[in-house]
Amino acid sequence: MIYRYADAAPVEVMPGLLRRTLVTGKSMMICEFTLDSGVEIPPHAHPHEQVGYVASGKVRITVGDESFVLGPGDSYYAPSGVQHGAQVLQKAVVVDTFNPPREDYR
Repeated sequence: MIYRYADAAPVEVMPGLLRRTLVTGKSMMICEFTLDSGVEIPPHAHPHEQVGYVASGKVRITVGDESFVLGPGDSYYAPSGVQHGAQVLQKAVVVDTFNPPREDYR
């Protein structure tokens, strides 16, 4: 199946943070997040595995007790049930894949 970017409606998660669910399959989902500088995503955990790719900008990602500053081309992995969060240091676009798909993001 083909999904077009123009059909992915933006959802404001919080001020300065937009989510677009790009494609959903049976066992995975890809979402794009557009984040303004200064946005903080508080530490949280969920039952989904999460793999992320920083397409542009700069973010400090914390997974468990490790924290890294990531830029374009860098990736991260948050295992199921592990606390993770982010601080946006420079306006960014991050693409995340979730397994299984998040029902709240459909």
